[in-house]
Amino acid sequence: MTLFTGQWADLTLAQLAKKAAEWGYDGLELACWGDHFDVHQASSDPAYCVAHREMLRAHDLDVFAVSNHLVGQAVCDRIDERHQSILPEHVWGDGEQEGVRERAAEEMKLTARAAANMGVPVVNGFTGSSIWHLLYSFPPVPESWIEEGFSDFARRWAPIFDVFDEVGVRFALEVHPTEIAFDIVTAERALAAVDHREAFGFNYDPSHLAYQGVDCIDFIHRFGDRIYHAHMKDVWWSERPGRSGVFGGHLPFGDRDRNWDFRSLGRGDVPFEDVLRALNGAGYRGPLSVEWEDSGMDREHGAEEACSFVRALDFPSSQTAFDAAFSED
Repeated sequence: MTLFTGQWADLTLAQLAKKAAEWGYDGLELACWGDHFDVHQASSDPAYCVAHREMLRAHDLDVFAVSNHLVGQAVCDRIDERHQSILPEHVWGDGEQEGVRERAAEEMKLTARAAANMGVPVVNGFTGSSIWHLLYSFPPVPESWIEEGFSDFARRWAPIFDVFDEVGVRFALEVHPTEIAFDIVTAERALAAVDHREAFGFNYDPSHLAYQGVDCIDFIHRFGDRIYHAHMKDVWWSERPGRSGVFGGHLPFGDRDRNWDFRSLGRGDVPFEDVLRALNGAGYRGPLSVEWEDSGMDREHGAEEACSFVRALDFPSSQTAFDAAFSED
């Protein structure tokens, strides 16, 4: 049971570690922003990683993954002013699109090396997408444009994955709207674009699939061997027609007229019992990492509640059938 620190970057890592231990977590999934994990220091100074682990160990916490969603987003995206607010200054630079994408790619290579120095096997993140803006096909979008989008992803990420292979770390894309893969169909296409290379897999998060109407359990069945990490996050959606739909109506999270919204674990509609059974069946043995988001709830209350919810629901998988004692074999 770990807690993703991305939504807590306003706290120092030391402050959050103390709280997470009190809430019952076993570890943290470190975001590469705030002061939680500096990829430049971690990639060049092993002592930095040792100090991080010692600080976490003082709270009986471990780390199994680091996450660099913000920089990864810029590798393939059509860059605009919005990206300046999420990127480090040295990656943003002068804001020229191709320069930003190239610097983001170099930063993701450093992230792989930093993770290796930290002794963690997985970097979670986003890839960005040059074709997300073409999602709704009117005027009609030529199929060649979509093919080029997946080719662009493969070209830009291949040198990054080479470094991941070199250092023995895997990249787990959080399948998510705005990314090159945002459902089952596009996840299959993204894998094919990179020739199913081992360095590339998925950070499974059922919340981003379920509200779209994508079968979040079938995703596990199809990609079980490619699920390198798992986020636990809940989402609510209305079964009744409302004033907005799956695209959100340009409304902020928490608005009463949204037809779906993220919720604290156990308070939404994700079938977590089925999720955990499917992950067990797929042989997943990594952490269950809470990514806590709920616009209507105090986050500290929610983080503690979420830890208790998943811990109560989780169970070890069986190595035998329940009626094996009656078998003649």
